[in-house]
Amino acid sequence: MKAFTKFTGVTAATILAAGLAQAQTTTLRIQNHQSPDSTTGRVIADFVETVDRMSGGDIAIEMFYSSAVVASAETFDAAASGILDCDMTNGSYQTGKNAAYQFVADTMGGYDTPLQYQAWVNLGGGRERINELYAPEGMTFIGAHVGGQESLNSTSPLTGIADLENFKFRSPPGMQTEIFASLGASPIVMDFTEIFTALETGIIDGADASSLAVNVGLGIYDIAKHTTFPGFHSMSSDQLACRTEVWEAMPEAHRAIIETAHKAMAMDLMMLTLVENGEALRDLPEKGVTIHDWSAEDRAAFRAAAQAAWEDWASKTPEAAEMVQSHRDFIARIGLSE
Repeated sequence: MKAFTKFTGVTAATILAAGLAQAQTTTLRIQNHQSPDSTTGRVIADFVETVDRMSGGDIAIEMFYSSAVVASAETFDAAASGILDCDMTNGSYQTGKNAAYQFVADTMGGYDTPLQYQAWVNLGGGRERINELYAPEGMTFIGAHVGGQESLNSTSPLTGIADLENFKFRSPPGMQTEIFASLGASPIVMDFTEIFTALETGIIDGADASSLAVNVGLGIYDIAKHTTFPGFHSMSSDQLACRTEVWEAMPEAHRAIIETAHKAMAMDLMMLTLVENGEALRDLPEKGVTIHDWSAEDRAAFRAAAQAAWEDWASKTPEAAEMVQSHRDFIARIGLSE
């Protein structure tokens, strides 16, 4: 009888443990603003699959592409309010809340490569600064992903600064509109998902969308036959940010899986963008697209305009000043400042 009782106790404990283990599941609804076929969209799909495999199916992600649930700029608030769980769009969409959000995603005229920006996030105090900004909104910044410098696109030649005069193009919200306006352009803020239709209907003459490779995936070069490369004006990073109550309720192992998978995704995006930008650079001229490589003088003129905007935006809020100083300190630390 004692042996039977002991066996029964062990069995019950095993069943209980198995039940508890089964209960440790996580389901996340995440929205991004990329098309599924774009460079970024494909690595996001790989991220979802990687998380599923690493967790043995215990983490289920329902991923919404091309801002299918709410408009891109509304994703952050939708995650904070519970419509979604996480935001995989861009921090700079929230510049209306605080100017500091601009420097979460896009310094413009700051870093030359995505690796430099990622080093700021992961080793230079960037994650801590961002989470200080996100905490009052009930959001937690998990990580950043960016492929590389973006390319401007146009239906007319973009050979240099002079061609920006009256250039009517799609721009994301924030500091970028002011920089380009100061150089004579006419930026129009619109959702990332509206770019192709706006080009097709002639509402805009061009767009600041993404990297050469992503622009190909968006179909932009079917209409806009002029582009800048190498990119120089913007390297806007998307993010993974989750509602804090959801993030903190996850088992520690699940948080570690998501963090690890997202870092791997960020590296994959950098490598894939490098390769696909090169392929696009090779193939686009055959499709009638002219590549414009701006002169050192024109690039310097843009950088000067960007640095002037940094000063202005840093003065808008204490948080913006702290974020800008964090970038400046790290840029000096890695020997990038002149």
